[in-house]
Amino acid sequence: MALDPLDRRLLALLQANARSTAADLARQLGVARTTVLARVARLERSGVIVGYTVRLAQTEVGAGVEAYVGITVAPRAAPLVTQRLASFPELRQLCSVSGEFDYLALLRAESTARLDQLLDEIGAIEGVLKTTTAVVLARRIDRQA
Repeated sequence: MALDPLDRRLLALLQANARSTAADLARQLGVARTTVLARVARLERSGVIVGYTVRLAQTEVGAGVEAYVGITVAPRAAPLVTQRLASFPELRQLCSVSGEFDYLALLRAESTARLDQLLDEIGAIEGVLKTTTAVVLARRIDRQA
């Protein structure tokens, strides 16, 4: 489905606050409320919008530490490494990426000590050649659910 500029602006507003009323969205976009309702319905039907969720504040889910971990794996080791990583409850997201790493993992641990332990465990997985870690200090913009 092709998105036009109005669709993109509507999606950006919904990402910022999915609880906005159709009237508020219409005012911000300069269109009729019925236009917003029709656009949202079309975006849902076409699978562009796949759901709505609740995001908890960092303080509500407990103190902890998040880190992005770049993981380089040996050729043909990807299936085993992916399977092992999936067993970590602290793994929030795993993406195969282009560039310096084969994978980029988002980890959330309850402490830096647990993060250190996780990094040791990831490094010990057969087929993992190298990891590079960047600890999240603050989220400046967060549009993910």
